[in-house]
Amino acid sequence: ILDHGTFKLVRASGKLTELQKKLETETFDGHIGIGHTRWATHGVPSERNSHPHKVEGISLVHNGIIENYQEIRRELVESGATIKSDTDSELVAHLIAREVKTTHDLFEAVRKVLPRLTGAYSILVVWEGQSDTMVAFKNGPPLLIGFGEDETVVASDIQAIINYTNRVVYLEDFEIARIRGTACDIFSADGKPLKKEIHLIAWNAEQSEKAGFKHFMLKEIHEQPRAVANAIAPHIDLASMSVKLKNVGFSASSFEQVDKVNIDEDWVETQKRLKDIERIFIIACGTSNYAGLVGKYLIETLAKIPVECDIASEFRYRDPVIPPKSLVMVISQSGETADTLAALRLAKQSGALTLSICNVKRSTIDREAHGHLYMNSGVEIGVASTKAFVSTLAVLNLFSVGLGRIRGALSQAAEKTHLEALIAAPSQMEAVLSYDKFFAEAANTLKDFRGLLYMGRGVSFPIALEGALKLKELA
Repeated sequence: ILDHGTFKLVRASGKLTELQKKLETETFDGHIGIGHTRWATHGVPSERNSHPHKVEGISLVHNGIIENYQEIRRELVESGATIKSDTDSELVAHLIAREVKTTHDLFEAVRKVLPRLTGAYSILVVWEGQSDTMVAFKNGPPLLIGFGEDETVVASDIQAIINYTNRVVYLEDFEIARIRGTACDIFSADGKPLKKEIHLIAWNAEQSEKAGFKHFMLKEIHEQPRAVANAIAPHIDLASMSVKLKNVGFSASSFEQVDKVNIDEDWVETQKRLKDIERIFIIACGTSNYAGLVGKYLIETLAKIPVECDIASEFRYRDPVIPPKSLVMVISQSGETADTLAALRLAKQSGALTLSICNVKRSTIDREAHGHLYMNSGVEIGVASTKAFVSTLAVLNLFSVGLGRIRGALSQAAEKTHLEALIAAPSQMEAVLSYDKFFAEAANTLKDFRGLLYMGRGVSFPIALEGALKLKELA
């Protein structure tokens, strides 16, 4: 944090409360600062490996992995640099510190360093020589710039920004932002100025609060009925009791045009694209993968199209064969899951039609897919997914019914029956949640068992997998 012309470094190892304790005894007069909670990748969790890293007036935070760090480290050591940590991040600070000695400008120093970096990174950097300036740049991990009243906020996640503003710009790979107070200029890697559209986030700050619940996960469990209702509402024509997938975007010339397409024309194009599909791949990780397995049962049952489910990390590394007339569906709550994004890009390179199911609009996966469906479950803060999972099930159910009708595999009467059941689901979920005392009593009777076995058949098999995952994550 800037303090009387220099950047004061405050770091701690362990929980965030350890850093809070240190900050209670500190005072600052500055208006600019950077910070980061680090998950150890290079080097053990320790204070010396914590961010920010400071080298000769350059302070830097980094999310991601620099793949050519050994080469850079060797070069720096041979040139006489003193490296204090085990991280790849500090090496970037050294490179920028070396370049700024000749450029005398932070932005130009970053531009010179950018071609040297191989890997995935989003980085914020400040320099005492230009203490009114912050530079942000990325390749891979997300980076958003939020514009509030008399303040600019940069973060890797919407949830970190929403308390300050709902007006954001999304940086694309190899773009560089130069921020001076409330002024922000964005450039390409070769220094050309870019015009970026400011987007409004539909979420609000209240969604990031516990709302009287003991913790976020309990709140999100109770939000599941509303999440399912929000997921299906845009896509059901109540007058005809039929599926009409809204703003999938297959008719749009680019992602920026998706919200501007004619809804009826886009639905016609969606039906046209999906009618000739002969095979579907569903690709995801963790909870989203289990939702995808449910989708496999639904699509094969209702639309009579063969479906293959893949864990994204396995799909991208097994050299998959994707036949013509294939649809590749990718599922990610955040829209930033690295393996799922890599699988999406691989599918697009093969020429497949792609469709994303995300919760975070304008996330990288959302922007790069050909078509788009949304969970619409609102902010999910709990690490163990709840409402995003059930929203995904609802979307997949709706998609399967719609695809069945498009393909002629499902009658209009059957479509009506399925939709009536889907519409009734939120109220039925509310009824289940009213038995919270029973769940507490049941948990109490099970608490001393050393293990539990989840069993399921057919569409209930992936639900058993998800149930087992939840118990392992939480208990």
